[in-house]
Amino acid sequence: MRSINNRLMCLSLSLTIVIACFTRVDALNLGVSRLQTNFMRKWSTRRKLSHSTLSIPPKKNDAKQRLKLKKCSSQTGQASQLGQSSSKYMDYLDNLSGKKFRSYRKQIKILAENNTTDPLTNAMDNMLTRISSKQMVADVRRRRRCYLSDWTDAFKKKRQVIPAILFLYFACLSPAVSFGTIASEITNGSIGIVEFLLSSGLSGMAYSVLCGQPMSFVAPTGLTLAFISGLFSFCSIKNVPFFPVYSWVGLWTSLYMIMLGLSGSSKWIRYCTRFTDEIFNGLLSLNFIYEGFLSLRRNFVLADPMNLTMPFVALGMALSTFWGYMTVTAFQASKFFNQKVRNAIKDFGPVTVFVLMSIFNLHPWCRKFGVPTLSVPSHFQLAGGRKFLIPILSVSWKVKLLCSFPALLLTSLFFMDQNISVRIVNSPDNKLKKGDAYNLDMFALGLITGAVSLVGLPWMCGATVQSMNHVRAMTEKAFNEETGEVEIVDVTETRTTGFVIHAMIASTVCLLPLLRFVPIPVVSGVFLFLGRKLMTGNSFLSRIRDSIAEKNRLPEHHPIQVMNRLKMNIFTLVQVMCLVGLWSFKNNPTMAIFFPSVIGLLMVIRSFMLPKFFSEKELEILGDPTPS
Repeated sequence: MRSINNRLMCLSLSLTIVIACFTRVDALNLGVSRLQTNFMRKWSTRRKLSHSTLSIPPKKNDAKQRLKLKKCSSQTGQASQLGQSSSKYMDYLDNLSGKKFRSYRKQIKILAENNTTDPLTNAMDNMLTRISSKQMVADVRRRRRCYLSDWTDAFKKKRQVIPAILFLYFACLSPAVSFGTIASEITNGSIGIVEFLLSSGLSGMAYSVLCGQPMSFVAPTGLTLAFISGLFSFCSIKNVPFFPVYSWVGLWTSLYMIMLGLSGSSKWIRYCTRFTDEIFNGLLSLNFIYEGFLSLRRNFVLADPMNLTMPFVALGMALSTFWGYMTVTAFQASKFFNQKVRNAIKDFGPVTVFVLMSIFNLHPWCRKFGVPTLSVPSHFQLAGGRKFLIPILSVSWKVKLLCSFPALLLTSLFFMDQNISVRIVNSPDNKLKKGDAYNLDMFALGLITGAVSLVGLPWMCGATVQSMNHVRAMTEKAFNEETGEVEIVDVTETRTTGFVIHAMIASTVCLLPLLRFVPIPVVSGVFLFLGRKLMTGNSFLSRIRDSIAEKNRLPEHHPIQVMNRLKMNIFTLVQVMCLVGLWSFKNNPTMAIFFPSVIGLLMVIRSFMLPKFFSEKELEILGDPTPS
């Protein structure tokens, strides 16, 4: 019991350190300020040095003491005011001979970049360095500098932020409701819509506060749902209580992910190149489109063969919603009206289409067809009327320990899904400026996974579709007359939108009766739009189309123009075969639990097999260079 308490204390201390590094609390100073004051008094008396004398070249044997003074000045807030004299002093150190003087210059540069002017922050950085990797420390320092602006930047562009929140609310609400409906069927009502709404909202709010990349979202995914389905089937066969096993698998997964985050394991994601990203991206696109058409197909299967009016009306509503979304989001690049009007239509258009289609279904002319609407509970209640906390002590120690093995598979799934999703968000094509923090994202998701496991709520993971739509909704574009293309002007990187969107999703449990008026075909249309939108910019899918295109009609930099068509088609065919394999593996209920290992196989194919058939120059032409 004492060892367990010690581990809990270490984990609590780690969390406190990370949170304190972000909030920069000044309650503790650990005696650093007093030492700084004594040190400054000593050296100002001995050398009569001040802020203005730093530009005077010191003696060679005094360089180390000047570095100490420089550090003290930086920590007391004077480093940001040195200006030109500090620059001259650093230039002087550059010209000195000897390795130690160059090391002094390097230390001063690192100190200036980290901007560690708070004594508490310095102490916390030192403690964090002792318990985590340098990659994790670098993530915390990188994102700490812009943490405040992550919240305040949203208030500078309210006209863009407000419609983005409304659009993404429905875009994130639709998968939560859909996956909740599916989960209720495959778990015999153990987990339903209310649980998915709560978990999506609360997890998203916590992630927006703790994560390193606020432009990425966590949400329910089809891969996670497949794992839950396999776990429920296993518990039913073995006659083991589902929720205690579910909680212990989640707690083990949380521990693994926290350890992965602190150890800096996300550095290995660099071997996941564009080859894997585009296949995974294509899989998610096809999954959303498949789920949308599957819902529409269900209307034809359940309808009376002699009267197919309702299925065709539902199909028309879904396609109208899809067409409306595509039209208003692309209106920004059109030639009609002025830029201000085009931006307004692009921002508020998706929400308007959703509301108008829902109101249209309430019209007496449309209601007579009986188009199905969302089936949600009439009041807030967990599935089966169970309590929030799961009795995790109701199973034996043997079961608790055995849960660590399926947790390894779930951790692999989360590691791949989360890192690939965030990697796609951090793509240079999106022109984000504040930097990435993969390990901090993993650490935050580990904490969230442990919390939702204790109360039996569904696990959340990185959601590529919702994340990319968040990035695009916060992106300002303009038409470049010189190049004739639409280019990205600016991206508002903020945590406020994610927090507000998921707060609205969590509060939707208080508006359950209103969700009954939303037609299912409208939700299907949103699914079709999200899947189609994610295909934009996927060069793998573009190469499938261009494989039969005339060579003279392609641009000069196209792979077919630079290398022969056969080589490009072989590379594309390998990706198609990998995508088909992933799709088949995912849809096999008995094998879905091992899906993470198949994703890892893509990295093996790219790193060890393709270089034998393609030169590095050819891989660069195909946009997939080998990572160094």
